[in-house]
Amino acid sequence: MITKQDKNATRKKRHSRVRRHLTGTSERPRLNVYRSNKHIYAQLIDDLAGVTVASASTVDKEFKGESTGNVDAAKQVGELVAKRAVEKGFKSVVFDRGGYLYHGRVEALAEAAREAGLEF
Repeated sequence: MITKQDKNATRKKRHSRVRRHLTGTSERPRLNVYRSNKHIYAQLIDDLAGVTVASASTVDKEFKGESTGNVDAAKQVGELVAKRAVEKGFKSVVFDRGGYLYHGRVEALAEAAREAGLEF
């Protein structure tokens, strides 16, 4: 039987493998995704400066929606983070799925960010 701890440990190992090859720069920041059971979070990170450039999540005041842990909420967060990135002058990003499978809420966030103007 696979427990939740084992799944998260596997995700963290997968994430560390992927992060060896991904780096956000000031011209092309890293779009990081974190997903919990109730919420989803997205950040644009400049790894060279160690700064979060923009962020959005289902916890934000601007978030409009009843449910926070579903695909529709992830789409809204993707649109919101893309809008904030474009306002700050970022068009191209590196997508970091955080070790999660590209499916469901993570895929919905990525596709919504692409449609809102981000390129990755």
